[in-house]
Amino acid sequence: MIFGYARVSTKDQNLDLQVDALLKEGCDDVFSEKISGRSEKKPKLEELLSKLRDGDVVVVYSLDRLGRTSKELISLLSDFKEKGIQFKSLQEGIFDTTSPMGEAVFQIIAVLKAMEVQVLSERTKHGLEAARARGRKGGRPKGSYDKNKAAAAVTLYKRELPISEITGSLKISRSTLYQYLRNEGVKV
Repeated sequence: MIFGYARVSTKDQNLDLQVDALLKEGCDDVFSEKISGRSEKKPKLEELLSKLRDGDVVVVYSLDRLGRTSKELISLLSDFKEKGIQFKSLQEGIFDTTSPMGEAVFQIIAVLKAMEVQVLSERTKHGLEAARARGRKGGRPKGSYDKNKAAAAVTLYKRELPISEITGSLKISRSTLYQYLRNEGVKV
């Protein structure tokens, strides 16, 4: 089957242009939604993804309708490839894995993306080594230790109050509470 996916970011925007183009392209079913690309949950996209089977084709009007970041797109397109699903973007004709040229372009992009991840990992590793050589430790900076709050946390914890009540009344996070308890010698 050929599935289409259309998305606009706000309720004020209109899906007609995308839907018309997808139908003209021969899509058997079009999933459309009005939701921000920043939104982690895209119900119609998730519904579409759950229906896809080997041999299906996903068509979008433009790449940015499918994902906001290149990382997101590469991940999704790699998933398509593993499942035998073809992909086509109408605006960026070069992204058409149903053709040999489009498949080649996708392979090149996948290789470049993998190289980018590897280079970033190496830079991070070398940066941490350089920092350690200068006597610096990585990680989050230590917050200020509030002795009064720590004592109050111990008292409330020993009264067996719920954790959420203790953290709420002291205005501290759960991890800070446990840090206070450990530092004060309380077994948790």
